[in-house]
Amino acid sequence: MPPKKKSNALAQRKSEQMKQKQQQKTRRIIWFSTVGVLLALCIIVLAIPTKPSDQSEAFDYASLPVLGDPNAPVKIVEFGDYKCPACSIFNELVKPQIQSDFIDQGKAAFYFMNYPFIDDDSDTAALAAQAVYHQSNEAFWSYFDALYKNQGIESEQWATVDFLVELAEKENIGIDYELLRKDIEEKTYQKEVDEHRNKANQLRVQGTPSIFINGKSFNGNFGDYAEIKKLIENELKGE
Repeated sequence: MPPKKKSNALAQRKSEQMKQKQQQKTRRIIWFSTVGVLLALCIIVLAIPTKPSDQSEAFDYASLPVLGDPNAPVKIVEFGDYKCPACSIFNELVKPQIQSDFIDQGKAAFYFMNYPFIDDDSDTAALAAQAVYHQSNEAFWSYFDALYKNQGIESEQWATVDFLVELAEKENIGIDYELLRKDIEEKTYQKEVDEHRNKANQLRVQGTPSIFINGKSFNGNFGDYAEIKKLIENELKGE
């Protein structure tokens, strides 16, 4: 190739390379600008304060066992498993304080929902408790306490039909014990137990016990009654 033509070809190649580099640079500027805008928008969205979701209407309170006045201004819902050791401790140490300070004073009503997840007989115990509830709300709470007081070892399947019926008879809770046995064996209230479990999953309940105070999830230490008491008092104040 003559020197002149070779020089022209080289210049043309350099020109094309510069043009390509300029296009790449332009694309990078556009890309970074777009990402910057998106990041800015994300920061703005994150900076906007969000109001905690109000779950006060999340529960069908009228369909649940209730301890206290259903018209009380504060409604507390516990999700529990009758095989859960922590639930037993909560029922023994914390619930009596809630009852003394708020339930007996007409300031709060306490409700229970089943979240049976530990073993198959968690479901059996839940079926028994629901069967008792449908005979008598008052008998339910006597049976509720008895189940936790007579709780077996978590790793063993102790909540058998015979055990559950015999416990009700031993505690003399004043129901039809044959009907109780029939309801457990025929799983009469399985649909309700499943609905309770589905509600727990819907509300992203992580374990038991879990409580909701006027629909708001309590995420603190369940052994710290002072913290629970403060939240209840805040609800009474409308805070």
